[in-house]
Amino acid sequence: MSSIALAHRMARLGTESAFETLARARALEATGRHVTHLEIGEPGFPTPENVVEAGIRALREGHTHYVPSAGLPEARAAIAETFTATRGVAADPAQVIVTPGAKPIMFFAILALVGPGDEVVLPDPGFPIYRSMVEFAGGVARPYALDFDRGHDADPSEIAALVGPATRLVILNSPGNPTGSSLSRAALEQIAEVVARQDRCTVLSDEIYRGLAYDAEPASITEIDGMVGRTIVLDGLSKMYAMTGWRAGWGSCPPRWSTASSASWSTRCRARRRSSSSRSSRR
Repeated sequence: MSSIALAHRMARLGTESAFETLARARALEATGRHVTHLEIGEPGFPTPENVVEAGIRALREGHTHYVPSAGLPEARAAIAETFTATRGVAADPAQVIVTPGAKPIMFFAILALVGPGDEVVLPDPGFPIYRSMVEFAGGVARPYALDFDRGHDADPSEIAALVGPATRLVILNSPGNPTGSSLSRAALEQIAEVVARQDRCTVLSDEIYRGLAYDAEPASITEIDGMVGRTIVLDGLSKMYAMTGWRAGWGSCPPRWSTASSASWSTRCRARRRSSSSRSSRR
């Protein structure tokens, strides 16, 4: 019997080691040991009761069927309103995509932008799936340091040295995992200047921990002039509302992308209708 041959790209796919550590920790707990969990980016409190009740009510009312692929219009409108209120940047519901958890936004963005040999500038230390997805797509990871002595703030000069014609994506994570720090407004402004010099460079701003910043509201690179048009924002309900198991994520893409995507979708739909009509006429 021959063994199953996996595609070569599967060898480039890494794992999220925090879940492996979690499994070992829970095995220890099952033996009666007390474990303090520091491995998973997850709040220690349960999902708020009003959210649980709303979920139960929705299930009982029959909201268990297909929805538009980009998410319910009401949800996208609410997210756009929240985005505008928290970032001070106008967002249209058409820019919003609702996903099963926030990771698909990361995956979609990297697959859409990064090809073999393309470079992605990303934080180190940082969420390990950034590098995993970049390498899975055939890209090259270019890490920038978040040094302890600098309060885990990014050094814009280091990012400037890494960004070049081959750079397709700069990944920011603020507030960050695992450092817990937020990038300063000054650093974000300098990073924006660096990105603006490269026509093919886009920012993926992972802001999933934004709701867990308690000392001051973090700055977002989308607040800087010109950056909302070249930034994909990754966010969701998982962290702020302790809804990790609900898989409720969302992303905001640049306005021109949503328009292009809609046009592309319409073109594909028309092509399918023409194909279907042609097959029907042949029967």
